[in-house]
Amino acid sequence: MADTVLAGDLRAYRIVLGSRIRSQRAYRFGFRLDLVSSVLVGLVELAEVLVVYAGLSRGLGGLDVAAVVLVFALADLGFSLADMVVGHCDNLSTYIRAGTVDVFYLRPQPLLLQLVTSDISLRRLARVAVGLAALVAGVAVNDLILDARTVVVLVMAVVCSTLTFAAMFVWAAGAQFFLVSGAEATNAFVYGGRYAASQPASVWSRPLQAVFVFLFPMAFTAYLPTLLLLDLPGSGWVPGWLGWLSPVMTLWAWLMALLGWRFGVRHYQGGGG
Repeated sequence: MADTVLAGDLRAYRIVLGSRIRSQRAYRFGFRLDLVSSVLVGLVELAEVLVVYAGLSRGLGGLDVAAVVLVFALADLGFSLADMVVGHCDNLSTYIRAGTVDVFYLRPQPLLLQLVTSDISLRRLARVAVGLAALVAGVAVNDLILDARTVVVLVMAVVCSTLTFAAMFVWAAGAQFFLVSGAEATNAFVYGGRYAASQPASVWSRPLQAVFVFLFPMAFTAYLPTLLLLDLPGSGWVPGWLGWLSPVMTLWAWLMALLGWRFGVRHYQGGGG
């Protein structure tokens, strides 16, 4: 009986997502334009990193320009994958004001899963492609040998980075139950965290390291895995061996996100209150 119910739920989610995908592909010119614009945004962000670090002959924070390409690639790929799957959770404030969340409560599926499957943006596939291309380039320019250790670290980094950024989106969505009109504030934190993840954590001040290493583990999405891949020691509060704790910090991020989400759901009293 339970298997039948689960199969029915999965089929319902597939139908919803399928309809979202078909609606986006119906207008092909607009869809292609969205893809091109997403690629250009990703390339501009990569160019920004290259311009900044290319002018520093000694690198920054113990990383040269080749290493920073790898940091950017891991951060951008992980964020782009998470953004494609759960990035639309930042629409929750709009749903709250419109009373759409009340409709979600009437359906026999978990509220968070309904929010996650409420939309999917195919144009974000272009950003995923940019991150993947940057990762291939980062592996090449750093002359990494794809042995078992390197492959394990790369897979761990991409998976943990994606899940950590997804947790940040869920955390931000949970905060919307209290802020309602504060989507820009939480977006600044989520997207700002992505920007911080693409920079060497060794250049941050101690307060920023405390926040983005141990509280919101942005350093574990790209910087610390890069230290592992390149066998770099790191410095101060962020030694290279911390990169092996990425799965633990991913669980920490999700624990924080789900607690925040549950607290927000319990606080919600309806579209009118």
